[in-house]
Amino acid sequence: MPSTRLIFGCGYLGARAAALWQETGDKVYAVTRDAGRANDFQRRGWRPIVADILDPLSLANLPIADTVLFAVARGRGSEVSIERLYVKGLGNVLAALPTDVRRIIYISSTGVYAQDDGSWVDENSPTTPLREGGIASLAAEQLLAADARGPHSIALRMAGLYGPGRVPRRDDLLAGRPLTDPGDGWLNLIHIDDAARVIVAAADSAITGVVNVSDGHPVLRRDYQQVMARLLDAPPPKFEPPADSATTNQRSSGSKRVSNRRLVESLSVVLKYPSYREGLAAILAAANH
Repeated sequence: MPSTRLIFGCGYLGARAAALWQETGDKVYAVTRDAGRANDFQRRGWRPIVADILDPLSLANLPIADTVLFAVARGRGSEVSIERLYVKGLGNVLAALPTDVRRIIYISSTGVYAQDDGSWVDENSPTTPLREGGIASLAAEQLLAADARGPHSIALRMAGLYGPGRVPRRDDLLAGRPLTDPGDGWLNLIHIDDAARVIVAAADSAITGVVNVSDGHPVLRRDYQQVMARLLDAPPPKFEPPADSATTNQRSSGSKRVSNRRLVESLSVVLKYPSYREGLAAILAAANH
């Protein structure tokens, strides 16, 4: 029997989950503030809802759904704080949802982990985020956990998303620009298509709490960038010390390896792109056709 899915944040990740659900015959509602995007959603066969998560009045009469996906991300140039968008926005949605809605998927981030020693982290590791995004993500997780629907819901802590149109450092490498990321820091990645498949699997599972979503094959930034340069036929990467700024230093100091054992064992997801090597090769091959 088809299910009903309600999506807040139908962007790079949410739109892929919507398409997968639609392929199986599910009814997909997609929330957007933009009437133009609502028309696009309509053309795709989704049921658009024009509403703003920061305006509680606009969230009246939301449909009853088997699954609610909160995959909101702050757009570039937005003046809204991440804390307001993630935490206040999620709070407004939770207050507006019909009481019959039970399964909520919150898209969180591995930025909730601030380990900087290259150690492995899993869902039981300490969460003491330093950056704004990680702090807001953890606060939103805690808000959902405290909600009456929290025991039936799940937070997916996404590693760095990459995929078509979003390949980390591609433009810098092609231009030969020096890289300020520390070469010996660890990158944790997940291909966007695999991330969407994880969402679909999580929606109909009984798994609750938090799950790390990573390909489980961390790579040193230097190694990643060297592989990227070879695939792009770009000059070898050049490195220089990071600028002395609080934001850059926080990014540079974070270095951990994210375990995906719970993802693999509990959701039984077989990743299409088990490491960045397969994912990057497929992206670049498709771009050259």
